[in-house]
Amino acid sequence: MKHFSSAIFPLSIMLVLAALTFWLRHAIELPEGGRDGRHRHDPDYIVSDATLRKLDPTGRLQYTLKSSDIRHFPDDDTTDIAQPHLVYLHPKKAPVTMTAERGHLSSDGRQADLYGNVTVRRAAFGKREELVAVTDTLTVLPDDEQAFTRSPVHITQGRSWLKGVGLRIDNVQQTFVLESQATGEFESPKARKAKP
Repeated sequence: MKHFSSAIFPLSIMLVLAALTFWLRHAIELPEGGRDGRHRHDPDYIVSDATLRKLDPTGRLQYTLKSSDIRHFPDDDTTDIAQPHLVYLHPKKAPVTMTAERGHLSSDGRQADLYGNVTVRRAAFGKREELVAVTDTLTVLPDDEQAFTRSPVHITQGRSWLKGVGLRIDNVQQTFVLESQATGEFESPKARKAKP
């Protein structure tokens, strides 16, 4: 009886250690699905100095998108773009160019979010001077030729300027609409002609 009671203590310690080891192994082990890398946010391809072109149904070039670096992420099927340079082209309208420091494309490619030093330029056309809008962020719907932001915006056209908060751009109609807090100064073309 004495031998049995002296063996119980070391045996119980061994059982406790075995149970703790079993619990610890299962507590820190990754689930089987986590080992294949599908849930990591790593790019599956990187393209440098890329140019994408979109044609309309008639085969006319609708817009081009250039970037110094494009990275696609398979976990959420999104794309990050470095230094995006988007140009809308139309034979009867002024070209519109949108640039930024970086951009992010949605998985279906229907929305591009531009960030950092966003500049929109509508080239001079006919009697209209070049229009330049500067903001921090801009959401672009490339196929719809529309864009919008809720950030502060500064617009210049010749010597005229306008600033406010929030902007809606419709490239089809060639309109720029400030949403709130708009202030500005406009130079009349007649006043420009009258100056010596």
